[in-house]
Amino acid sequence: MAEDIVLYTNPMSRGRIARWMLEEVGQPYETVVLDYATTMKAPDFLALNPMGKVPTITHRGVAVSECAAICAYLADAFPQAGLAPALGDPMRGPYLRWMFFAAGPVEAAVTAKSLGLLAPAEKAGMVGYGTFDAVIDTLETAVTEGPYILGERFSAADVYVGSQIAWGLQFKSIPERPAFAAYAARITAREAAVRARALDDALIG
Repeated sequence: MAEDIVLYTNPMSRGRIARWMLEEVGQPYETVVLDYATTMKAPDFLALNPMGKVPTITHRGVAVSECAAICAYLADAFPQAGLAPALGDPMRGPYLRWMFFAAGPVEAAVTAKSLGLLAPAEKAGMVGYGTFDAVIDTLETAVTEGPYILGERFSAADVYVGSQIAWGLQFKSIPERPAFAAYAARITAREAAVRARALDDALIG
């Protein structure tokens, strides 16, 4: 049925973020595991996501890719889960700000640094992230004041931002800072996060 949620993923991918978000939402979904070399590049999947990458979800006959978009989409599609401020809520602004700060400057800066491709100082103004240090300092402000991005309220922004931070700490692509370590430990201990990890780990065997 078009109403059903299908998660196209691989346990060794950013699909873990989408899995966690789906566990937070609490709606039933089907998992389709794709292989990088074959099924991810097959015509039927390319029809859903021409990039041939995971994660991708389908719901109500619509395909959604990109982790931040999947998190935002699911939070809005299932408001009963309480994972996103409503359109009229002033906290909608900070929620979107940090969600897409992580999807844009954080992702770009961390990847560029890992590849040794950071923009030189004299050309920092030409890239969306500016400098790596500025991005990391700004990211730290997002997780310092409250237990969550929106203070006392957990949201889909924590799923996405938190995944970026937790992975960055694990793979040493984000510097170890007390605020990052405490935040990552706090959110990855959530029941939905633990369930999601167990499901993906079981697929790896």
